[in-house]
Amino acid sequence: MQDVVDFLVRRWPQLLELAVEHLLLVLTAVVFATVIGVTIGVLVYRSPPLSSLATSVTATILTIPSLALFALMVVWVGLGDRSAIIALTAYALLPIVRNTVTGLQEVDPAVTESARGMGLSAASRLLRIDLPLAWPVILTGVRVATMLIVSIAAIAAYIGAGGLGNWIFDGLARRGSVVALPLIISGTLGVVLVAFLLDAFFILVNKLTVPKGIQN
Repeated sequence: MQDVVDFLVRRWPQLLELAVEHLLLVLTAVVFATVIGVTIGVLVYRSPPLSSLATSVTATILTIPSLALFALMVVWVGLGDRSAIIALTAYALLPIVRNTVTGLQEVDPAVTESARGMGLSAASRLLRIDLPLAWPVILTGVRVATMLIVSIAAIAAYIGAGGLGNWIFDGLARRGSVVALPLIISGTLGVVLVAFLLDAFFILVNKLTVPKGIQN
């Protein structure tokens, strides 16, 4: 364990750089997944067959082994961050789509009817009533999706993407050497730290954006 501590002390700047790369990789994928997932949820939530289909398709994507999906991305897109972001975006869709559909479906119909009675258009009701009321559930889906892909993002190093997975794979490649275990442990601890920071960020976003009266 002392070897790991010494390694972290010496290589802390590099660990920080990889952690930032990892964080940006995850956040980029989450932003794309949120835009796509919420859009899909808005389009299908009024139709049970369509919402069931959307959930089933995104759930099927999640069952694809990560190495297999990353390999497919390399064939279609090439090595690097772009392939990793596409794959991570696909993996993040299920919780966001499912929670968007659930949140919108759980909006009290009486509230929607009152808004309609006030003369609000369908688009206005969606933007001013339905989505704000569904936001806590949607945000939970985004939070779950983020935690889901933090660890998967480490595997993206296998296809030339940045992030903490580079140290983990480097350590595995050097197994038997004195730096193998420090590399693997340091990379893993970095992933845990990134996950912790992102979770804390979503807790803060929840407090800032969700009215106290409807906070979970």
